[in-house]
Amino acid sequence: MIRLKNLVMNVLGPDAREDDNIAPSTVMSLVVPRKRFAEATRALKKEYALLAAEWAADETPFGRGYAVFACFRREQEYLVIKTEVPATDPTFPSLTKKFAAAFRFERQIESLMGLTPVGNPDPRPWIKHEDWPADAWPLRKSFDARKRLPRVAGEYAWIRAEGDGIYEIPVGPVHAGIIEPGHFRFQAMGEAVVNLEERLGYVHKGIEKRFESLAWEEGARLAARVSGDTTVAHSLAYARAVEAMTGTIIPDRAHWLRALFLERERIANHLGDLGAICNDVAFAILLYHFHRLKESFVRTNMKLFGHRFLMDRVVPGGVTVDIDAAGIQTILEELDPLTREFERLVKIYDDNSSLEDRVRETGILRPETARDLGMVGIVARASGLNLDCRIHHPFPPYDRIAVNVPVLISGDAHARAWIRVEEVRESIRIIRELLKDMPGGRISAPLAPVLPDRSGFAAVEGWRGEIITWVQSGPKGEINRCMVRDPSSLNWLGLEQCIHGNIVPDFPLCNKSFNQSYSGNDL
Repeated sequence: MIRLKNLVMNVLGPDAREDDNIAPSTVMSLVVPRKRFAEATRALKKEYALLAAEWAADETPFGRGYAVFACFRREQEYLVIKTEVPATDPTFPSLTKKFAAAFRFERQIESLMGLTPVGNPDPRPWIKHEDWPADAWPLRKSFDARKRLPRVAGEYAWIRAEGDGIYEIPVGPVHAGIIEPGHFRFQAMGEAVVNLEERLGYVHKGIEKRFESLAWEEGARLAARVSGDTTVAHSLAYARAVEAMTGTIIPDRAHWLRALFLERERIANHLGDLGAICNDVAFAILLYHFHRLKESFVRTNMKLFGHRFLMDRVVPGGVTVDIDAAGIQTILEELDPLTREFERLVKIYDDNSSLEDRVRETGILRPETARDLGMVGIVARASGLNLDCRIHHPFPPYDRIAVNVPVLISGDAHARAWIRVEEVRESIRIIRELLKDMPGGRISAPLAPVLPDRSGFAAVEGWRGEIITWVQSGPKGEINRCMVRDPSSLNWLGLEQCIHGNIVPDFPLCNKSFNQSYSGNDL
């Protein structure tokens, strides 16, 4: 668990010092000089570590300047590297030469914190739109979020492909369906896509800034609303980060209930996605049947736990709802007919040649590309990467329950759909095991006092993939910073790359096979 830490310390020697302010102890942290920040990360690239997140914090309330953090992961190990940035020179070395994921992480750091990544070749704003004042940096403590920003003239500089027969297709940000807003700009030759560029940020709502004005307990409600279809996983990541920072120990029964909620959220979303993928290839009958299963499933959530999507059921210290013997029996009685009907629909999916013709070899994201881009979750596992926090960074009860993670290598739309099929099967099995062995006792514990200048880290496998939340307490124990990294912050990059060479009409299918969150990206 200390291989990456030792590697950096061997390269930097006394220039790398351990940071003991972060919790839990299973997450390593080092502070390195700004001039050697990129050098430290180059060594990690050689060890096949992935850049999981990169963010900045305003530490002026502590009498310091700013700080930039980069989180790397390799199998079970997470390493956070911090470098301090003086307020008089708000720049830091870019990591883009080695890690593709850094391109957008660093654009977001510059847009919202005003720190310039020296060496990043893309200076365009990300999340912050071009009609904002250039010197408006919302995540700085000096920014007053209560004041309305003036609107300035600005135009986004799209990447252009040129040549005979090349033309552009703008799609969005307003779409024909009920999906969130996002702009997709295609360059195509005939029907073949030459390039795709995404422009997001249309649902930026200042979530990370809003955390700073809330109490720790209030922050749980905001975390639950980062991305509404992932309310359990984001709530859990926030709760675990706060619990790690404070040393709060929660009861075993709360752990089991959290896992139950997490797996039910996974099943519900996978059922909806399978139906939507079928709909995008004009096989609408499976859309209706998969959504019928999902609807029945979330109605059980409402009946037993008071909310269709289990919002606000996970909080720091535990959970807010319990389940009795009758409720356990209700779930068990639900799983048998769900399994039978699900398998019947999967057979229809698998036996339909016209559907297969559309999803196989469409939107291929090759394993080497997926690794280079740092893909996570469904997208990663469909492209040969065996990544799942439930196995590689387990917490109770996943440290006591075997989790079988499906991995495919074809990386196409079918693989991303089939990963969902296998995960539904596995989540049903996990739920049975959770209910069989659920311990008794309390479902929550008081949150321990928050000490100043401490940080907490958590990684949770949501239904889309790995979610990372990092929290930092201020001089009085308040929220100084809460960083949220949704899987979509990484996986949107994969969608841009998988579409090359495909025909334009296959984009909706590719997009749906990824089904990334706009809201989770546009923090």
